[in-house]
Amino acid sequence: MGTTAIVAGGTGLVGRELIRLLQEDAQYDKIIALVRRDIQVRHLRGSEKLVQVKTDYSQLDADLGPSVIAAMAGAHVFCALGTTIKKAGSQEQFRKVDFEYPMKLGEIAGKGKASVFAIVTAMGASSASSIFYNRVKGDVEQGLRSLNLRSLYMLRPSLILGDRDEVRVSDQLGSIFSRVVSPLMIGGLRKYRPIQASKIAAGLIACAQTGEAGAHVILSDRIAELADK
Repeated sequence: MGTTAIVAGGTGLVGRELIRLLQEDAQYDKIIALVRRDIQVRHLRGSEKLVQVKTDYSQLDADLGPSVIAAMAGAHVFCALGTTIKKAGSQEQFRKVDFEYPMKLGEIAGKGKASVFAIVTAMGASSASSIFYNRVKGDVEQGLRSLNLRSLYMLRPSLILGDRDEVRVSDQLGSIFSRVVSPLMIGGLRKYRPIQASKIAAGLIACAQTGEAGAHVILSDRIAELADK
């Protein structure tokens, strides 16, 4: 029997890449994607492993159902949930998506005896940050630590590059920055290099397959190293 992967945020930039890589990875024989809308599955080897479960994260316990709860045992749970304050509409709604929903998923994963919980946060994550975005990311890291999950990986990427559904000026500037400036960012500055969503997805899988007990923070340069192995 292979491993079950449970993915939250599979329609986002990192989540789409994550599901693609999980489909191609022979270690996983089942992928459960918790989605608010259907994922357009590419015709890849392993696409038959994907099960999509329509999910309202505001009532996660009720929506998952006993079969998904049972699948948590020994599973690798990946959380790529995330939004922007502009898309969310308010700081309150942003906190729901980036703090409350991952925390609820973490609680369910812990109770269900998941083997690994891996989440994407942000480079500047800190509960003490004066920046709201970074403070929420820090709060979710701190909250997940308090759950004493068997194996917790918190990946902190720098600026994320990739093909988004919407065009964002920051992404266009980031792409230019990546090509021009990134090669000059060496030593301690390497962790600030922009990183492709596909590398973050690969890093999530590499961490989960390592599965060391305890809580681990993985910075952006280390994510890239893991992805390239």
